[in-house]
Amino acid sequence: MDVLFKNVSSCSSPSCICFAEFSSCFGFSALYQINLVKATTARAFIPKELRLVEAFGYTLGGFFLASYDDSPAGVFDELVVIAGTVWNPPTSCAWAARVLVNSDEACHHGRKEVGLPSQVARFSKKITAVPKGKRERTFGLLDTFRLGTSMSHPEDMVEVKVSEVDGAASADICSIKFRSDEMEKKLGNWMGPAIKMSLPSFSGNTKYFANLLKYSCHLQCRVRPVRPAVVSHPLDNETDSGENIHSSQELHENERRLSVAVMLSKPIIALEFKDLTMQVEAPVVV
Repeated sequence: MDVLFKNVSSCSSPSCICFAEFSSCFGFSALYQINLVKATTARAFIPKELRLVEAFGYTLGGFFLASYDDSPAGVFDELVVIAGTVWNPPTSCAWAARVLVNSDEACHHGRKEVGLPSQVARFSKKITAVPKGKRERTFGLLDTFRLGTSMSHPEDMVEVKVSEVDGAASADICSIKFRSDEMEKKLGNWMGPAIKMSLPSFSGNTKYFANLLKYSCHLQCRVRPVRPAVVSHPLDNETDSGENIHSSQELHENERRLSVAVMLSKPIIALEFKDLTMQVEAPVVV
């Protein structure tokens, strides 16, 4: 069980389309990090019929990292790369650029049934102790409120490495590092406010599911800010978009590079969702 995103419950049901691969009614905890993503990067993933929400050349994207102890596909991990935000009048919703799961069943279901850009991946996790007294600069809104700027207690550093797998071949996507319990020390037992929300979402327009789908996710959870995770990639200089892409393999590799660019974008804030339950309406073709 992961240190930061500890599952609380789950139930066997069909697939969640918003961020997780399985749903209808289930519970878990997760990390959601919002980044400032270049609009030009986000547009590479978003269908032309959808309008990007942007300002000064940037949109809101990021990633969603979760781990499931129980699901119809068994135990699996998930990383959703969020390219940006699109208009869905009178509101807006996030568009997933890539969904990485270490379950063949979850990947197949996401591709064929709900139009997600799912890929099989390998997740490796390492936990190391951080010496007390060390100070680090943080980024995003936590700087403004002076949360997470110093450490007076020993804590754990969690590193999650994600590699995309295609048969015998694999490609490193990113390394995600975060403190496991610093916010708990600073905020005590405060779990954050309980909230309810309904999020309209889109999916589809992939080579596995050509139609554009629309659906709603109904969420209930406790949410609180945490220190943004540190994301790195072994080949950062390969994250730029290439020109004159011809073959499907080159297109796939370029989409992977752009997904990494989204992950490496400047973080604004990170949120921890706990005691999260979700219900997802059946998708309809737009």
